[in-house]
Order: sequence, then structure tokens, then C-alpha cells
Amino acid sequence: MQFVIKRDILLKSLNFVQGVVEKKNTLPILSNVLIELKGKKLSIVATDLDIVFKDEIDDVKSITEGSTTTSAAILFDILRKISSNSEINFELKSENKLSLKSDNADFNLLCLPTDNFPTFSDDFESNEIPIDNKRFLKLLNKTKISISNDDTRHYLNGVYLHITEAHNRNFLTGVATDSHRLSSSSIEISNVENFKPIILPRKTIFQLCSLLTESSGQLSIQISDNKIKFNLGKIILISKVIDGKFPDYKKVVPQNNEKTLIVASKDFINSIERVASVSLDRKEGVKLTINKDNVQLSVNSANSGDGNEKIKAQFNSENLNISFNSKYLIDIASEIENSNLKMNLKDAVSPVLIEDVSDKNSFFVIMPMKI
Repeated sequence: MQFVIKRDILLKSLNFVQGVVEKKNTLPILSNVLIELKGKKLSIVATDLDIVFKDEIDDVKSITEGSTTTSAAILFDILRKISSNSEINFELKSENKLSLKSDNADFNLLCLPTDNFPTFSDDFESNEIPIDNKRFLKLLNKTKISISNDDTRHYLNGVYLHITEAHNRNFLTGVATDSHRLSSSSIEISNVENFKPIILPRKTIFQLCSLLTESSGQLSIQISDNKIKFNLGKIILISKVIDGKFPDYKKVVPQNNEKTLIVASKDFINSIERVASVSLDRKEGVKLTINKDNVQLSVNSANSGDGNEKIKAQFNSENLNISFNSKYLIDIASEIENSNLKMNLKDAVSPVLIEDVSDKNSFFVIMPMKI
């Protein structure tokens, strides 16, 4: 195998590989990236057995076809340190030695034969469902903040993707919860006949977010019994889905919270961050004392002191005191597109519904804290 390729093109692909390949592996081959040159196209493949990433590069000067696997981390590190726009000559010298030459640099990397690299059947019989890139990225960003880290309830360690219907229109809805907060976001979609509800794992979501941020290729998805496939231009990402039943989240969404607080989103975030500075442990709650035309935010830490600040707000009810985890509030407020954040409250202990006036298809629920 021998080919010449621009450093920047290969580096972009290997950058995505870093998010898939695990640094510590019991199987050495899983730390490697598969490089295959066939028919003037270069394929880059990486996997951790749960996720498969594949990229196809056309912009390559093919000399002789072939394939090998080498360390994803080392190859990425070398390319990162080679100057931009360099041309790199790759040549497989023997079954376990890959040569890289560029300008005055010369590297020889150890390889493992491709026979040991896992093979994957691409058995997706369902139709491809086209999805708008930017809107799907927005859905993932709004929901991923509420994914649980609790491995005992593995079915909460991802985003629940399912079809919902409203006003005779179909929506792809994503929901995540860690039982202290919940995020839901929906985008309108067509061709949904065969879409089965799935739970998309956390790692896949973060990998998808970086791919969608960097790539402008057309996105489509296909689903099989236990996997989902994302086609994004020349890139394919296949992921296992979480085996489990997502809870009926609709039961926890407040329906009749009639006390409404409206506050400027940016001011709210900045104020929470300032008063929370006195607390080393960000899990300590921020207390909101809500009045007709302002909110007082206060954090009181037994170990380091207290902070108080007042900001303008509109509230349609009698004064109310309520406390929240400050990080949860900042995470949610940061995803609000409107300049104002709308909080629907009932009392100091019931779940609170947070709405985004600029995005009617998204909402958040947060549980108050007892301080």
C-alpha cells in the first residue's frame, strides 16, 4: 500500500477517530485505526465495538492499494505536529511497519494485521430518513445536558429518540433525564413509518455533536433492531442503542404551574455564576427569593461564605422562595434561545417547567432543592 495525501485532510478525519477509540484497551487492535486504500479511495475506520466510525476520502493520490492498522493516537499526534498543508507519503514497508514521510521528517509506525480488526455487517434494511443537520444538532445539545451518569439505571444514560404527533404533524423528539432535571426537544420530520423508539448512548451523542458541528454533509438515519446508522456526507457512524425501557416522562411534566417568572437569560446566568463563586462545591444550591419585579439570588456556604445579588424580573404571583442546584440552572438557561427565560412554578417543592419562547418545541423540567 502506498499513497500521498494532504496532512489537513487526513487530520480532520483522525480528529473524529479520537472520540471513538478508547485510550486503554484490553484488545490492542481496538486502539488502532484501519487504513484501507481501494479504488482510489482511502477509508478510515475506528471502533470501540459499540460505535463504528468510517470516513471515505477521495482527495488522495493512490499508488498501490492495500490496508493496515496502526495506533490512532500516535498517528494523530504526529500529524498534529507536522506543518499545515504538507503532503505526506504513506508506504506499507512490511506487514507490521508503516512509513510516513513529509518534508524532512520520516517516521516508521508499528502495525497490526487487518485480519484482527473487527468486521461489521451493515444490515440496515429500513429506509433512510433525511434530517436537517442544524436542527438535529440543536436537539442533541438541548437534551444531552440532562443525561444521567448513574450506571445502575443504564436506560437513563442516553437520549430517548421517538416519534410524537401534534397538530397532525410528526416530530422526532429527544428526551433525557437524570431524575433531577429533564430536557425535551423536537424537530419536525417526514418519512417516519418504520421509526422505532431508541435510546442513543451518551458517547454516540457527543461524537455526533462534534461531527455535526464540523460537517455540512446531508444527514440521514437508518435503524435496525439494536443499532442506528448515521450517514453524513462521506462519513458513516454506526452505534449500538441502549437496551432498556425509558420511563414515561410525560408524567413528570407539570401541567398547571400558573406562577410565571420572566427573567433575562444572560443576566440570570451571570448572576448565578457570580453568587455561586463563594461555594467551592457547586452542588450547593442557589436560593431564589422571587418578588413582583425582581429576584434575589443567594448562595450560603458553611465553609466559605455567602453571596447575594438582585436582578430585575417579572412575577405574576405573591413572593416565593425556592432553591435549585446552580449548575443545573446554568445548563438549562444556557440552552434558552430567547433573550428571556420563562419559569412556570407552583410552590417551593414541586417540579418547575422552563420554557423557551423562541423554541416552542423544547422545554425543561427541574426539581427544586431543599436547603
